[in-house]
Amino acid sequence: MITSTAFATKLPLSVNTQAPHSGLSGVFAAAVVNQNFCEMLLNNPEEALKQGYLGKTFTLSQEDASLIISLNAKSLTDLAKQVVQTLGK
Repeated sequence: MITSTAFATKLPLSVNTQAPHSGLSGVFAAAVVNQNFCEMLLNNPEEALKQGYLGKTFTLSQEDASLIISLNAKSLTDLAKQVVQTLGK
């Protein structure tokens, strides 16, 4: 059984759970295939999103970018879990 866990965000955040969040898949794909990008995403998400991956920037809504920046995750799995929990509300 999967249970909900509490997490602290760095910023106040309001997420529209009805909006499409297709840009997030590119962020997670880059983090899966590149360890350096993954570490930057976890340690300095604002800079990771700003730099993009392999010369391409991510097409994220301001809401999705704010979500990624606001979370405090220790691993990519933890980050994905927190994103899903937040978007699932």
